[in-house]
Amino acid sequence: MSKRILIVGAGFAGMWSALSAARLIDEAGRTDVEIALIAPDPHLHVRPRLYEEGPANMKAPLTEIFDAVGVKFIQGTVGQIHTDRSEVDGHDMQGRAFTMHYDRLILATGSKLFRPEIAGLADHAFSVDQIDEAAELETHIRNLAQRPDTPARNTVVVAGGGFTGIETAAEMPARLRAALGENTPVRVVVVERNDAIGPDLGPGPRPVIETALSDLGVTWHLGHGVTAIDAQGVTTADGTRIESNTVIWTAGVRASALTAQIPAQRDAAGRLFVNANLAVEGVPGVYATGDVASAATDDEGNRTLMSCQHAMNLGRSAGHNAAADLLGLETIAYSQPKYVTCLDLGPWGAVYTEGWEREVKMSGMEAKQLKTRINTEWIYPPRADRAEVFASADPRRIVVA
Repeated sequence: MSKRILIVGAGFAGMWSALSAARLIDEAGRTDVEIALIAPDPHLHVRPRLYEEGPANMKAPLTEIFDAVGVKFIQGTVGQIHTDRSEVDGHDMQGRAFTMHYDRLILATGSKLFRPEIAGLADHAFSVDQIDEAAELETHIRNLAQRPDTPARNTVVVAGGGFTGIETAAEMPARLRAALGENTPVRVVVVERNDAIGPDLGPGPRPVIETALSDLGVTWHLGHGVTAIDAQGVTTADGTRIESNTVIWTAGVRASALTAQIPAQRDAAGRLFVNANLAVEGVPGVYATGDVASAATDDEGNRTLMSCQHAMNLGRSAGHNAAADLLGLETIAYSQPKYVTCLDLGPWGAVYTEGWEREVKMSGMEAKQLKTRINTEWIYPPRADRAEVFASADPRRIVVA
């Protein structure tokens, strides 16, 4: 009787889970194990690039790659997970219900932008979290020229001064001028509730970030978050009013709500705690990976972040270990002690750091060249060549960016 490894989600972690599981099953010469992946779209959405122009093009097809290695793609969504009977319930894209049994489940449903209960946020804020949302923002910016020339029209407020907020803000002055004219007095303001820009990035790259944003004409309002948003701007916790027709919310993400259906411990962001093999403790046969997993990266107390850098390697490990567990083969503990960041700073360049202390190793246009390679080459899927795919899917092949 055949067995099934079921993967839910086709992001970086889900894609690499499927390819890694297929690699081990092929290596073991087994033909009695099905790898099935459920997702709404047979594309990898290249989410780390959605702050850039042309977000509608930021996706890569997966059908040929999955066909090349024998992964069954099921277009649909999962609504319920029944760990007590090893089944999931879902709907296909025509709305028809289905139930699927699994022998091993890999949850790779990623994360979504956290939108707190702030007045006007749902109705008046844009985002770059998903392709359709980023495309909506792009259309909005292009259409600003049809509005009367006012300070609100010419101002973008980026709510959140973290990684995504900084990358988005750095792009905005040039994009506004392209839409409104080179001589238009544009304004871009980052609102960050903490007392420093890039609070999670630490002090290492901060001087470079501040210099770059200042050179680009971006300013920031620190120490007070946004408390209300309307069609004409934002109000912050200290009563400051910033007039703007374009407010972009980037402040934080949360793991997929499906994690709540796994009877296990989760962190504050909703991520499931997993062991070194990425198995969810106390829930036999269930693995979590990517943005829905909190895993140790090393023996120094560092844990994975919600990032493409970690998701790719978490996926390779989860797929391998789920298949190894099913087949009675050796597992390979996830380990990713090297940590780097490469933050895009728009036309100014980028900043590249190494280590959890984020020591700056490169900045300006030299770092921008590296960031461009990461964004346009390294994070994309391999060609639909079976040998190339399997070589890329080896969990011992650690990719740090």
